[in-house]
Amino acid sequence: MLETVTFDQAEFQIRCEWGLRGLRELAPAAEVVILVDVLSFTTALDIAASRGALVFPFPFKDKSAAAYAASIGADLACDRREGGFSLSPASLASLPEGYRLVLPSPNGAALSFHPHHPSVLAACLRNATAVARAAARRGSTFAVIPAGETWSTGELRPSLEDLLGAGAAIANLPGSRSPEADLAAACFERFRSDLAGALRKSSSGKELIERGFVRDVDLAAESDVSANVPVLVGRGFIRES
Repeated sequence: MLETVTFDQAEFQIRCEWGLRGLRELAPAAEVVILVDVLSFTTALDIAASRGALVFPFPFKDKSAAAYAASIGADLACDRREGGFSLSPASLASLPEGYRLVLPSPNGAALSFHPHHPSVLAACLRNATAVARAAARRGSTFAVIPAGETWSTGELRPSLEDLLGAGAAIANLPGSRSPEADLAAACFERFRSDLAGALRKSSSGKELIERGFVRDVDLAAESDVSANVPVLVGRGFIRES
């Protein structure tokens, strides 16, 4: 009989794996889940949390998003190029306190929409230390999930920015690390002296810069400038009180 292979990294306290499948494998055996989508969902969450907003993740950017927003009494984020509140972190700097925003994205928001876990936090480079400290107050086993990007054909594309964000959180978590978690932490150490340069040269960063969103890339590259900890409560992220 073939031995069943497990992928939960449960012999270590700090675990790391990519995307939705990684979340499904690691979350059941972890006390705290940390989601990372640096360009741009979790960076947008940090800025929204700093304004006291409530952000509802949604996995699709179609008509179902508008119906979902209406059903929960929230406004739907607009397209990044339209100039209103959107997935662009820079666009959220003027969110009113208490604003209810549905924020779709195929990566970080999609992960956040079906976590089925009692303790889910959102980390980026801006708030990695604050999130790690909050996670350590909540438990001693951690699933750190870099979202990655999605190719047009639907496959996961592991991304530098999310490995960096995961590594920044892992570097501040207590406990033993899986090899996958060690790799993320090592990536962060390699680039931490010039995060802005790394993000600007990354594939995801170049894509945003070419579309005119260099400010979003630079905001995402700021390291530990925020003490905000977005926590998933029910269906929405709010600032930890």
